[in-house]
Amino acid sequence: MHLKKYLRKCLHRLQKGPGYTYKELLVWYCNNTNTHGPKRIICEGPKKKAMWFLITLLFTSLVCWQWGVFIRTYLSWEVSVSLSIGFKTMDFPAVTICNASPFQYSKVKHLLKDLDELMEAVLERILAPEQSYTNATRTLNVTIWNDTPLVLIDERDPHRPVVLDLFGDVHHGSASSSPAPERTCTAQGCKVAMRLCSLNGTVCTFRNFTSATQAVTEWYLLQATNIFSHVPRHELVEMGYPAERLILACLFGPEPCNYRNFTSIFHPDYGNCYIFNWGMTEKALPSANPGAEFGLKLILDIGQEDYVPFLTSTAGARLLLHGQRSYPFIKDEGIYAMSGTETSIGVLVDKLERKGEPYSQCTMNGSDVPVRNLYSDYNTTYSIQACIRSCFQEHMIQNCSCAHFLYPLPHGERYCNNREFPDWAYCYSHLRMSVAQRETCINMCKESCNDTQYKMTISMADWPSEASELPSWIPGLDFPRPVSGAGPKHQYHFEQEGSCQAQHLLPRIQLSHH
Repeated sequence: MHLKKYLRKCLHRLQKGPGYTYKELLVWYCNNTNTHGPKRIICEGPKKKAMWFLITLLFTSLVCWQWGVFIRTYLSWEVSVSLSIGFKTMDFPAVTICNASPFQYSKVKHLLKDLDELMEAVLERILAPEQSYTNATRTLNVTIWNDTPLVLIDERDPHRPVVLDLFGDVHHGSASSSPAPERTCTAQGCKVAMRLCSLNGTVCTFRNFTSATQAVTEWYLLQATNIFSHVPRHELVEMGYPAERLILACLFGPEPCNYRNFTSIFHPDYGNCYIFNWGMTEKALPSANPGAEFGLKLILDIGQEDYVPFLTSTAGARLLLHGQRSYPFIKDEGIYAMSGTETSIGVLVDKLERKGEPYSQCTMNGSDVPVRNLYSDYNTTYSIQACIRSCFQEHMIQNCSCAHFLYPLPHGERYCNNREFPDWAYCYSHLRMSVAQRETCINMCKESCNDTQYKMTISMADWPSEASELPSWIPGLDFPRPVSGAGPKHQYHFEQEGSCQAQHLLPRIQLSHH
């Protein structure tokens, strides 16, 4: 009590007020303040006092609200964005080139022989069931079929749909079965689905497709993945397209280049891919001037005559522009260069630099992300794509006990295959369609604080022209092949198809910096 009385006296002396109580101090403040509200509240009559009280309360609330907005804005750590557009000397992007077909059919034909025969029988059964029923199972490897078969779902009676096996068995629902060769159905009248089972076939589900083409393509890719998962990586590389066959001519600005200036990596979807100016072992090449004359020019031979028939239906080259030391996710971000054309690509570079905590949740190098980066074996920089795919592979191993062939293989793990992991296709399908799994990986992975995006302007023209088809002076029409140890020299020879056929095999590509 003594301390309280002492402090009150000190306050009164500092303000030189007339009294010692809180009420007297308040009255003294209202009489001497420069603000109009408190003074009017004390001095005016009852009505004006009430009016001034409401006005003072209103504007005091507005001031408090405004201060709250200012404080909240400050604590949100908002940033301003500055944008500058111009041209300056900068590193030329890394360019990844892949063939649309991952393998040469002449080198994988022995692996896909049984699968191709089964694929032909499936197509015959879908397109003409009454003609192919008696020949569909002539000498087929039914083991491949029994693992993950395709079925036709007859929904002409919506209350009692019928599942028809392509080779004659009819399944009412998923439990009972009985032969009914007289019951046929085409892809036009029925849905084509893939039957996926686990626990020795006791638990099954059907994955429906919108078209028969999509169904047989997905089914063939799934079976091919199972086959290639048994093949060592070095053998898969030998089965792909070598650089000296794919890259016929190369020119960067005024300087000639060849396939030796490309770094080779193996991509599960596209086989052997080749990266120009990756910056792994040498300094990145600069780009000082805009225009096609100062960019990269390539002539490619995609070798379409040796494509795997059912593995890919697209002919051309797959291209991707990306930053140095970054892994090329060419399936998700790449573009196709059509064969028989000259494709010109103008590049506009966007460099993004995000601020880290507390402004955003970005990461500098992925060290603070709780996901093991499986692409670190390539010695590449962190990206959110690499994180999400690494996260999916981890979930694949946790839930299915094996790793998927399309993603990097962690040390000590094995790729999924039908022999060792008979339920992997069922597990993979459920995991792939799981929204919870997708959200978990997205929440765990972070954007990179430093990111470079390449916006491309693409134009195409027929190449070569009709007037230039016949002469042999255009590189590629006579399929030049580099001579070993001969530097930039080439030996020329005509393929049996001749120059007219060759124009459908050779895309020409120009990359320039805008």
